[in-house]
Amino acid sequence: MKKEIKKGELHPNNPHKGRYDFKILIERLPELKSFIIKNPIGEDTIDFSDNQAVICLNKALIKTYYNIENWDIPAGFLCPPIPGRADYIHYIADLLTKKKNINVLDIGTGANCIYPIIGSQTFGWNYTASDIDPKSIENAQKIIDSNENLKNKVKLKLQKDRNHIFVGVIEKNDRFDLTMCNPPFHSSLEDALKANQRKVDNLNKGNKNIQKGLNFGGQKAELWCPGGERLFLKKMAKESAVFASQVYYFTSLISNKENVKPTIKVLEKLGAKCQVLEMSQGQKISRVLAWTFNKKER
Repeated sequence: MKKEIKKGELHPNNPHKGRYDFKILIERLPELKSFIIKNPIGEDTIDFSDNQAVICLNKALIKTYYNIENWDIPAGFLCPPIPGRADYIHYIADLLTKKKNINVLDIGTGANCIYPIIGSQTFGWNYTASDIDPKSIENAQKIIDSNENLKNKVKLKLQKDRNHIFVGVIEKNDRFDLTMCNPPFHSSLEDALKANQRKVDNLNKGNKNIQKGLNFGGQKAELWCPGGERLFLKKMAKESAVFASQVYYFTSLISNKENVKPTIKVLEKLGAKCQVLEMSQGQKISRVLAWTFNKKER
């Protein structure tokens, strides 16, 4: 029986529900202790505007929950929020009736390789992960090579053509149960910087122990692209039709709710069947758009 998902809460199967258990996290990664501060009501937290503190927290979470001993990202690259990334995985897992030998394509895996880590270690999924940035591919490969439990679960592909998403990545004999993507949200670097500053301000509101600063992580391809999220989704939708027989479910996060209907309109014209999975964490609402060109249920 499917568990009820309450508004404002993470997916019921997400192990990151509730507050971080810093006692357990510090036991697994003692260096995290040096970043612990108190929030206004005396609870343990970290300074989320301190990039090193956030990276250390991620290392502890990945080590504790996904048994990944060696994880790091180069300076300036995107440091992903683990609970939200895990939520995407758990929501799309609900789409599947087949439970074994699941093959997933992660578009834009980044230097952090986070979706393949969570998906492979939680569900045993096999991943192909692509990116257009050679430095991201290089670091993701380092993560895979330095963790035995990832070596046979994740393979990487460099997307050499910036004008394509699936073309050049999905080969003739490939078959995928799912694709996933976290598109660039913004249309310019300036927009990305402003949004990041608002996020940091909200996270640190009312906490006098926080030092003012900007925790900005992310390269161009991770955060922004010409035309922003809407144009990226339109391109992805049109290109997905080319691979309709090789992929059962295509999925993508959509940050801006105003981009949902236009993307669905494009997909329905192409003959796809769509559904929107709404995720929430506190006041934050995000969406996963899932679509398929297959007429038969799995």
